[in-house]
Amino acid sequence: MLLKGNSKPMLGLDISTSSVKVIELSQTKAGYRVDHYAAEPTPQDAITDKNIVDVDATGDAVRKAVKRAGSRTKEAVVAIGGAAVITKIIALPASLAGRELEEQVELQAEQYIPFPLEEVSYDFEVQGPSETDPDMVDILIAATRTENVEHRQAVLEAAGLTARVVDIESYALENACGLLTHQMPDQGLDKTIAVVDFGATTTTFSILHDRKVAYTRDQAFGGRQLTDEIMRTYGLSYEEAGKAKKEGGLPGNFEADVLEPFIDDMAQQINRSLQFFLSSTSEHDQLDQVIVCGGCAAIPGVDERIQERLEIPTVIGNPFGEMKLSSRARAQNVEKDAPALMIACGLALRSFD
Repeated sequence: MLLKGNSKPMLGLDISTSSVKVIELSQTKAGYRVDHYAAEPTPQDAITDKNIVDVDATGDAVRKAVKRAGSRTKEAVVAIGGAAVITKIIALPASLAGRELEEQVELQAEQYIPFPLEEVSYDFEVQGPSETDPDMVDILIAATRTENVEHRQAVLEAAGLTARVVDIESYALENACGLLTHQMPDQGLDKTIAVVDFGATTTTFSILHDRKVAYTRDQAFGGRQLTDEIMRTYGLSYEEAGKAKKEGGLPGNFEADVLEPFIDDMAQQINRSLQFFLSSTSEHDQLDQVIVCGGCAAIPGVDERIQERLEIPTVIGNPFGEMKLSSRARAQNVEKDAPALMIACGLALRSFD
């Protein structure tokens, strides 16, 4: 179930700590169209560190989101992310095929997966000829504990859906980056661009060079820290702080005392990841652009402030910039939520593999 695609229409379902986001795309001669979309808050503590703790509560949130979206599609793509996923590129003889290839991958997998294989779900994909040896091919192995797959299957079953594909969050994000080329200088050709997706608890920092992902790093940082700071500063509950963060109404000192320091932290996280990247390669010495995505991208003026602090051109990612939107999707505020829908879009794109 990991990696492999399906030609039937499928819902892209991003299940995160803060919300459940569901999106359905269709393909026309002019490109993609958003047919259905909805989001629903995830019950507090239902998901911890990307692990589904409360299957029933999460399933109920998915069911509500799908109902609001108005889609009749019953098959979905979900993802597993963070430390729950193990990936490894290995090289095997190009002459191997069929069962022989599968057997060799299994032997290799045992070396790199720190769990008994009977407790693991894994898949592999041939990436192409090895750069170092023309007689070998590079193969991507992706693995996770089977319970992580089963929890997502159970959540979808509780919502009346079937998990047709279980993907990996970082690959879904990479897949969606193709929807951002309209925002990139020279369409991203021969450019080095950082795409930074600020989630609720995790930030994924990806470097694209010539529109291909060259580097990815996850950090334990996200919008939840802003919510926690609002709770501490103003004595609000988690629900009250989350609502105030989205809808406003906080005291006049909020921007100077809470919001601007948080934006500084966002810029610092980007800069720190950038330095890690630059120190790990000799091929790239500068960044042409930063694209900010995720829920934190909704903070007014965040792109301008990050650009000022980093002195790198910065924009807010919009995967729908060249898509048509159905009236139903517009009614669900899909345009407003666009920067936070990169993973959901990347998953929905698996319908067209």
